[in-house]
Amino acid sequence: MSISAADNKWMAQALRLAELGIHTASPNPRVGCVLVRDEMQVGSGWHRRAGEPHAEVYALKEAGSAARGATAYVTLEPCSHFGRTPPCADALIAAGIARVVVAMQDPNPLVAGQGLARLRAAGIQVECGLMEDAARELNEGFVSRMTRGMPRVISKIGMSLDGRTALANGVSQWITGADARLDVQRWRARSCAVLTGINTVLADDAQLNVREIECTRQPLRVVVDSRLRMPLTARILNGGVLIYTAQPDEEKTAALRDAGATIVMLPDETGRVDLQAMLCDLAQRACNEVLVEAGAVLNGALLKAGLVDELLLYIAPTLLGDMARGMVSLGELTGLDQRVDLSWQDVRQIGRDLRIMARVKNNDMKGVENV
Repeated sequence: MSISAADNKWMAQALRLAELGIHTASPNPRVGCVLVRDEMQVGSGWHRRAGEPHAEVYALKEAGSAARGATAYVTLEPCSHFGRTPPCADALIAAGIARVVVAMQDPNPLVAGQGLARLRAAGIQVECGLMEDAARELNEGFVSRMTRGMPRVISKIGMSLDGRTALANGVSQWITGADARLDVQRWRARSCAVLTGINTVLADDAQLNVREIECTRQPLRVVVDSRLRMPLTARILNGGVLIYTAQPDEEKTAALRDAGATIVMLPDETGRVDLQAMLCDLAQRACNEVLVEAGAVLNGALLKAGLVDELLLYIAPTLLGDMARGMVSLGELTGLDQRVDLSWQDVRQIGRDLRIMARVKNNDMKGVENV
C-alpha cells in the first residue's frame, strides 16, 4: 500500500465527517468521504440516515466536474449493490475518480470486497486499510451485526467508588452527577436499542428515552420480562416498547399490545428469556448497538452468558458500604478462572465522576443464566 502523509491527513478528515452520523446513520454504517484534487479538497460528505444519499454521493455533488481525476478518501468500502440507493462504486467510476483510498472493507456480505473489485476493474487505483482500526471502532456495532449476527452490547452502570449501585432499600437517585447523566443521554442517542429488565421498570418506572439533547430518532426500548409483569400503567409503554417474555399469558399479552407494546416469546429450557436468541432477534431488527441500563441480575446474566462486549462505568467519588447493592450478580465464583477480565479502553473525568470504558476479554464464562 502506497500511502503518504497527505493521505493520512485526508482520511482523518473523512473519519471526522463519518462521526457526524453517530446519532443518525443507524442501522447503516457511519461513513465519511473527502475528494481531493491537486492537493485541494474539492468535495466532502457524510452519511446522515438510512434511505438518504451515501457519503460519496454528497461529496461528488459538491465537487461537480472537479471530481474527474481526483482521489476519494472513504472510511468504508463503497457499496456495489442496489439497496435504497444506487451503488456508490458506480458513481465514483462515472465521475472519473482516479484513485480511491479506503479505510476498511465492508463487512456486509452484499459488498465484502465487491466494491473494491469493481473500482479496480474500471482502472481506478485502490488502496485499502488506511486507519482501519479507527474506522472499525466507529462502526463496531455494524461490524458485529454483519459478522456475528448480533449487535454490540454495552452495559452502562452508575456506581459508587466501592462498586455499589443503590442502597439496600433500593434508593439510587442520584449516585452520579448531572454531567454523567447527560453523557448517558448521548450514549442512548447513538444506540439502536436501550435494554433493561422488568425489575428496573418496576422500581424506577424508567422511560429510557433520549432527553436533554437534540435527537432526531429515539432508540428502540426493550424490556426483558420473563413472566410478563409489565404494568399497564408503566411510562415505558408510551411510544411503544419491545418486550421479550418466556411464559405465555394471552390476556396480558393482548392488553399490552393494545397499549402499544410488541411482545416476543423467546423461552429457554428453564422458562426464562433466551438472552442470546434475544440479541440475535435484535440484530434481525437492524440493531447495531444495544445499550444495557439494567440492574445486577440482568447485567450478571448477560456477562455470564458472554454477551456483553463493553462496560460503560460511571464512578462517583462516594462510598455506600457493603450493605448497598452491587453492580452485577455473578453468583459465587470458586476459581479465578471464572472471573470476568477486562481491558481498559478509555478513562476520563465527566464532571465530578469518572467514566471508564472497559472491554470484556473473556466472553466464555460457564453456567449461563437467563432472566
